[in-house]
Parts: sequence; structure tokens; C-alpha cells
Amino acid sequence: MDRLRFGPAGVPLSSSKRDTLSGIEETYKLGLDAMELEFVYGVKLKDEIAIEAKSLAKKYDIVLTAHAPYYINLNAKEEVKRKKSIQMLKDSIRALALAGGWSVVFHPGWYMNTTKEEAYRRVKESLKEVVNYAKEFSFKVWIRPETMEGEKKFGNFDEVIKLSQELEMVLPCIDFAHLRYRYKNNSTDFFRSILEKLENELGKEALKDMHIHMSGIKLDKAGTHLNLEVSDIPWREILKLLKEFGVRGVIISESPNIEGDAILMRDYWRSLQ
Repeated sequence: MDRLRFGPAGVPLSSSKRDTLSGIEETYKLGLDAMELEFVYGVKLKDEIAIEAKSLAKKYDIVLTAHAPYYINLNAKEEVKRKKSIQMLKDSIRALALAGGWSVVFHPGWYMNTTKEEAYRRVKESLKEVVNYAKEFSFKVWIRPETMEGEKKFGNFDEVIKLSQELEMVLPCIDFAHLRYRYKNNSTDFFRSILEKLENELGKEALKDMHIHMSGIKLDKAGTHLNLEVSDIPWREILKLLKEFGVRGVIISESPNIEGDAILMRDYWRSLQ
């Protein structure tokens, strides 16, 4: 990636139309340079629109990412549900690739009363099938298991690192709010340790292709996302760390005010130059 880019999770709230192409236009008007396509309730992007999105994003120098459906569980006990999850991830990859996108993030699944070792084995085997599909059709996108917030959810930091070490085309999506929630730590030293481990385990190149989610988070049962300025996430310190580590890639704002916090982060990042 050429630099660290900033963008909203979905069509900006300020867009008068709620479609993908209008979202790309509005993202450009806001001076942002990335946008996440939200497939969270299903992959509904039509092929012809994806192809138009590719052209428009290239025109405006907008990097497109995608968030695969929430319903994915690569550790589902029922084989039919596991296969359906694999298919949803494949569909997300195909749609994003048609749109000329760069990186697709997904929630890997739940432990489902299995051991963490068994869950890892099943998630890895499922994801391997997805990677083979992407390679077969030459879909050149990063496939990103996300760091998850809940203890019952597969996707602690070590698990997404290990998947990235053992599978091609796989790198983590680092969600700083989820890490803050899961590990009950929001110190600068904690977030520094995340970046240090990422570099030590996956190499400096991983820091140059980061897919990051950023927002505040409430320490309630749901892990409700908050706007940065009303939360305790030390986002300025995190951005300083990203600068220190030479990070490049994409930061997607998942705050309720998706483009407002993307702009806030972009402007602060520029002040660090």
C-alpha cells in the first residue's frame, strides 16, 4: 500500500443516495481515500455495479475494502452452516475483486463449546478452502480474519496471527476497539505490544499492508461502538504508534459517525507529518 488511508465503514452518512457509487463519490468529496463495502447483511452488490465501482474508485483514487456477512461461522457444528459460511466469504471475495478492491474482513466464528484448539483446526480448514477458491480464480485480495471482542468468539490476537502465518493471502484485520474490549486494556504500552508482535510474527511487510478498524467501544455486554471523542480509546496515541512503526494500509472508521471520525483521524494523522 502506498500510504495510510482513511475511510468510512459503508456509504457516508452525508451521501444523499445510499448506494455504492454515490458512496464512492461522497467519500471523494469528503477528502477521504478509502471506503468499506458493507456486505454485513448479505452480498448484494450486482456485478455490473461492482464493475462501475472499480472504474469510479480508480478515477478518484479510493481504495475499496469489504466487510463480509455477520452470519459467517467457520466453526459451525452443522456442516450445512459451515459450508454456507464458506460460500458467503467466497461471494464477498468475488464481489470485492470485481470492484477492484483490496481487502475483505470477516468475523471468523464462535468457539461453540469446542476447545480453542479444535475451533482453530476447523476455522483453518474452512479458510483454506476459501483461499484455494481465491487462488483458483485469481482474485487478488487480502483475506482478513478480524480480532474479535468477545471471549466466546474465535479471533483473539494470537489466533489471527497464526492463521496469517499458516495460510497464503491471509493477514489480520486489527480492530483496536475489539482488542481494548477483549483484553480490558487501553494503555499505549498495550497497543505498542500489538504492533511489536505483528512485526515480529509477520514481518515489517505486514505493517505496510494493514487493514485497521477504529472506533470507541463501550464496555457493555454488546460492546457498543462509540464515537472516538466520547470514548476512552486513546486514538491519538494509537495513530502516533502507527506513524512510529511506519504503518501503511487502510483505517476504516466504524464509529456511529463513520465519516466524521474518519476525517478526525485523517486530520490528526496529517498533523503528525
